[in-house]
Amino acid sequence: MKTDLSGKVAIVTGGSKGYGSGIAQSLQRKGVRVWITGREESALAATAGRLGVSWLQADVISPTDWDRVFDRVMGEAGRLDILVNNAGGALRIAPLAELADDEVHQSIAVNLTGPILGCRRAARVMGQQGSGTIINVSSACQEQAWPGWSVYSAAKAGLAQLSNCLYTELREKGVRVTTLIPSWGATEFLEAANLSPFDAETSAKCIQPQELGDLVVTICELPPHLEMQDVRLWPLVQKVEPL
Repeated sequence: MKTDLSGKVAIVTGGSKGYGSGIAQSLQRKGVRVWITGREESALAATAGRLGVSWLQADVISPTDWDRVFDRVMGEAGRLDILVNNAGGALRIAPLAELADDEVHQSIAVNLTGPILGCRRAARVMGQQGSGTIINVSSACQEQAWPGWSVYSAAKAGLAQLSNCLYTELREKGVRVTTLIPSWGATEFLEAANLSPFDAETSAKCIQPQELGDLVVTICELPPHLEMQDVRLWPLVQKVEPL
């Protein structure tokens, strides 16, 4: 029997656009009380207004911002049932020798350190509750090797292993941890990394934000005694030629 999500409480990072907004929308439609976070207040406010969710300006690499988010959510809702660590980005795709040290640090921070900070806080709250679902949004890059993607891929591989280890820590407390592994999506990811965007025909065949959101709902609706550890989602339009 599916878990009823009505009245559950969720935090979705990077929730103002792309996959994050699709995830927030799908959860909200199931009756979940959703907070979205991100760095751009205007984008957050606009998306929150459109979806009917709450928003908080926060940078995932800031421990202080994470504390503020958890204080707000716990203060108003008294619990946290779902954390979706969606915020991330490739920042700049280039051979490692061409990247500056601060670009390396930034990529690791947003794609790995940020989710770790969120998971640490969620683990404490959910462990005390005896229930909860953490979903870390990774990337096909965690397993595949393409030139120019070394730092981003390393961070996402670390995120996957974080999920694996955290699952072993939280399993007996009734808390589930899932790594969600999408690839090409109809989002702003490529433009943000200064790469050429997909053409309209290809983009229409990529993973849509709402589709990923519906998959998040499926994971969260599993009966509480079941765990979906790794979920890979490929668009058929993508030809995979890894190392």
